[in-house]
Amino acid sequence: MRHLSSRVFDALVLLWIVTTLTFVLIHLAPGDPASLLIGPTASAEEAARQRAALGLDAPLVVQYARWIGGVLRGDLGTSFALSRPVTAVIADALPVSLLLGGASLAASFVFGVLLGWMQALRSGRRLDTTLTVVTTVLYAAPSFWLALALVAVATTGASAINAPPWARLPAFGMHEPAALATGFAAWQDLARHAVLPLIVLTIPGAAGVARYARSALLDAASAPHVHAAQARGLPRARLERRYVLRTAWTPIVVLLGLTLPGLIAGSVFVEQVFAWPGLGRTMLSAIGSRDYPVVLGLTLVYATAVVFANMLADLAVARLDPRRAPAGA
Repeated sequence: MRHLSSRVFDALVLLWIVTTLTFVLIHLAPGDPASLLIGPTASAEEAARQRAALGLDAPLVVQYARWIGGVLRGDLGTSFALSRPVTAVIADALPVSLLLGGASLAASFVFGVLLGWMQALRSGRRLDTTLTVVTTVLYAAPSFWLALALVAVATTGASAINAPPWARLPAFGMHEPAALATGFAAWQDLARHAVLPLIVLTIPGAAGVARYARSALLDAASAPHVHAAQARGLPRARLERRYVLRTAWTPIVVLLGLTLPGLIAGSVFVEQVFAWPGLGRTMLSAIGSRDYPVVLGLTLVYATAVVFANMLADLAVARLDPRRAPAGA
């Protein structure tokens, strides 16, 4: 219990440091939100009134005190550009990022672990070498480039080969522009629009997990306690299940914990390319419009996801570590 309390305290301190640095840096960055809102032809008096309305005329320390006080009360402020509460802006975009991030994360780990297991079973053989080369190339491929390439294939490429309508996947948005579908048809429309973004997110993710899982399984198979169990004549199936897989599962869980923030923060460029109104696209729009409250609110969300995902991974490792298993296991 004391260890958990210490970790929570450390997480809160880290969140405070990250958000404070972000607050200072975005206020020191070039650009004036007030001038973007009133236009280039406005007078100096209009600009001063707009800055006062936004609360930007106060000293930076006072602005920070107001913002951190609001955070402690659960108030993240009001968006400069949208004139809406930041919590409402985040609430609208969060389900979109969770949908993309959750589906891609699940697919990445399922396919990645299976590929890694396949490679570990055939370590050093031609299939292992081929899959290693393929996963390395796919993992190194920039998501932004991969997204643009798939958009070109789904539009120009599909038209060039006269692909049937069902094979021409929509490249932008979450729904058809008319948005007339309801019920199951609406879900089907959403699924068609999600295919390309999910492919872009899943391919490099699965490739990275496969490389990590292969290494973890090979390291686990060569561990001293596995050799000792094998020397005692333990059946191969039980050896792999109770020793190899359990040992390899620990680093894979750590990887999962480190990847969990990708549920909400891992699809910034993909959301921008495919015009999905998630947190990533909202963040890019807020940065472009100098919307300080939205940038700070999203930073707080991202930092919270990263810090507490790492904490949960550490706690899970403490339970899964085979060295902590009861005697005779």
